[in-house]
Amino acid sequence: MADKQIRNFGVTQIKRLEQYKDRWTSFGSSTGILEISEKPTPELLRRYEIFKEYDDKFLEKISPDISIAKWKGGTVLFEEGSYLDIAFFVVDGSVDVYIEKQQSAAGGRPIFDASRTVFEGAPDDGASTGGGKTVFDMQSEKQELKQESASKRKGAAAQPREITFLSVMDFDMPTGGAMRLGAGEIFGEIGALSGWPQSVTARTTGECVLVQIRVPALRMMRRKSRALKERLDALYRERSLFSQFKATPLLRQCDDAFIKDLTGRVELISCDPDDEITVEGETADAFYMVRSGFVKLSQQVSDGRIAVSYLSKGMTLGESELLLADSATWMCTATSKEYSELVKFNRADFTSLIKQYPGVEKQLWQATVNRIKETGFSRKNIRHSAFLDTALTEGLVEGNSILVIDLNRCTRCDDCVKGCADTHGGIPRFVREGEKVKDFLVTRACYHCEDPVCLVGCPTGAIRRTAVGDVVAINDDLCIGCMSCANNCPYDAITMVEQGGAWPADMIPEGLRGQPRLLATKCDLCYTSATGPACVNSCPHDCAMRISSIGEFQTLIVKEA
Repeated sequence: MADKQIRNFGVTQIKRLEQYKDRWTSFGSSTGILEISEKPTPELLRRYEIFKEYDDKFLEKISPDISIAKWKGGTVLFEEGSYLDIAFFVVDGSVDVYIEKQQSAAGGRPIFDASRTVFEGAPDDGASTGGGKTVFDMQSEKQELKQESASKRKGAAAQPREITFLSVMDFDMPTGGAMRLGAGEIFGEIGALSGWPQSVTARTTGECVLVQIRVPALRMMRRKSRALKERLDALYRERSLFSQFKATPLLRQCDDAFIKDLTGRVELISCDPDDEITVEGETADAFYMVRSGFVKLSQQVSDGRIAVSYLSKGMTLGESELLLADSATWMCTATSKEYSELVKFNRADFTSLIKQYPGVEKQLWQATVNRIKETGFSRKNIRHSAFLDTALTEGLVEGNSILVIDLNRCTRCDDCVKGCADTHGGIPRFVREGEKVKDFLVTRACYHCEDPVCLVGCPTGAIRRTAVGDVVAINDDLCIGCMSCANNCPYDAITMVEQGGAWPADMIPEGLRGQPRLLATKCDLCYTSATGPACVNSCPHDCAMRISSIGEFQTLIVKEA
């Protein structure tokens, strides 16, 4: 009996080790890993240069999100277009990073674009908006939208989204180019911190030892160490910023020497959730470009504040104030809604830009007109402001695929839920309830967020991006039911399902021993199905639909009115 228990314990230990290894790979259970540390001690971490300035208490705190792994030679660590929440530090050996699939600059989508607005095509009393549309244009497009929605509702297979690599360039190199990284170098951190897909493929050249740092630990390290922040900022300037500026519509007319000088002069700002970037009424002294995250813009109205707009990746702030007057004050209070990264131009550099390149000033004046119209519309229409608040509070701005139901047509037959359950072994992956926005219900289904916090802290790597579009899914074979993802999800989109029985006495982590066996479940967009989401396909009344952005949702609301 004792021998059997020892054998069972050994099997369990091996399985848990495989799960732990899998947490640190992109291609399945421990692919390419020869050796991997268990939770590293402060003493072990301090052997590596990148951790030497931190004390034991801090290293103990971040150690669950760090591993030291030896990889086989010729192993692909990640591919272009994959989403990672890991940065790599080379201890021994080397890694080649190279580009095979990247689109040309002519076809790429720039990361920064001053002409972008939140609700392109949103109404503003008949005047044109940032998208150049009017209410009349929108009404004329109503039939087109309905046809598109009908196609989605009837289950047309989702077309794979083309990934644009230029906008997320981690390394300034041409297609077919390569770079070899050796001991002491860091890679993967730009995409990981910004939430962008990786723009290169990384492959070990031989046996290689890497320190792997997940984003929560990397953020804490950067916040605590000015030297590390400066190091990471320098890498971003060197590898990415020049290419991103070159591709920015606002700066395309600028010569390379001007852009290179600008690249070295701008300030890189990192914000925590609820950090204030600007304060309404204070002197405006800068122009900002948003690298990642979401920024809420609010204004004082009577005795309270209302949301008038928000900024997402690629959008800009400050052009209105700096163009209108030398002593202008901020029109809005700008607050980071999550972890946000921004590029900051001081007033002198902004002034130099528009003086040398009059065409830039013209573009910025158009952006200013759009911003004033957008904020003015929100002040006049409290319902619109309320919608903005809902979008920010409920996380709709994060969503890449939001399941909404038209309540005017819904008969509450629950065929959407039944279809979901039939597709997933009898267990539905969403709940037909949630926040009501006008005549639409935002269901409790995974939004497949831009920055999915549910991934943070999963001890086995069971929940991950699938590298298929924006899909976030759970591997049932790796899930241990610890509830980490469900507790982290702010939108109650992950449910725990009882599997029967309890975890054995040798279960790792120990905290689950004797506890009921649970499995985390969530919407996976039926990404393995050729016909797309079952919830949409199963609706007999064409009232369930998937919305890919908050701007699309706002347009739908207006057009259905």
